[in-house]
Parts: sequence; C-alpha cells; structure tokens
Amino acid sequence: MTALPSPAPEANPETEAFWAATAEGNLLIRRCNDCNEYIWYPRVLCPECGSFNTDWHEAAGTGTIYSYTLNNRGEGAYRGTSFVLAYVELTEGPRIMTNIVTDTPEQLSVGDAVRVVFNDTGEGNALYRFEPVT
Repeated sequence: MTALPSPAPEANPETEAFWAATAEGNLLIRRCNDCNEYIWYPRVLCPECGSFNTDWHEAAGTGTIYSYTLNNRGEGAYRGTSFVLAYVELTEGPRIMTNIVTDTPEQLSVGDAVRVVFNDTGEGNALYRFEPVT
C-alpha cells in the first residue's frame, strides 16, 4: 500500500487538547466522572448520562479490529490511494473510526489486535491510525 496522506484536522475548543496530544504521541479519550463511561468522539458531554463532569484520560492505544474495508476510491487528499478504513474497539471500550496501516491488508481479520501510531500532519498535530500487532 502507498503511504496515506495526512491532512491536518480542524480543531475546535472541545477537541483542541485531543489534537495537541496527538503531536506528542498520546491518544486521549474522555471519561465521565459520574457514570465512568469512556466517551468517543471527543466532547465534554457524556452521551450515557448527560453529565458535563468529564475529564481527559490517556488511552492505552490498543484495541481490536471491529470492522474494516479496503477502499480504493478516495476523495480529496485520498484520491488515487488504497487504504483500509476500520472501526477499532479500544481496550477502554469505545469504537473509533480510523485507518489500519499495513503492507498486507489481505491478511487482516476482524478481531486482530492493533496499536495506535501517529502520522504527523506538519501542522502541530498528528492523525491517529492503527497497525497490526505482530
């Protein structure tokens, strides 16, 4: 597979700390202090109980492939690039959409163990992606 593009994401006040942490190689997720649920996507409001009493926590950066597809028809920066689009179930529980980076996408399977890697955007943050644990 060819190298994936790394377009810079647009941060907002709720995601600014998340994207800043990616530049340091850290994957942050929020956890609700009232119901103890981990929250994905990055936001202050807990979707489980409606609490705003949430904090950032560093994720383990590990998980398993929940679902994936090999995409050959990207748009924008991804046009002309083959890539694996996947949902990864983090060790903490939430499922996040991401890319799996591998030279052997045909060997991927649902349930495979993966770990986070970061691709620098050149704009003070990085895109989180996952690679198979070998």
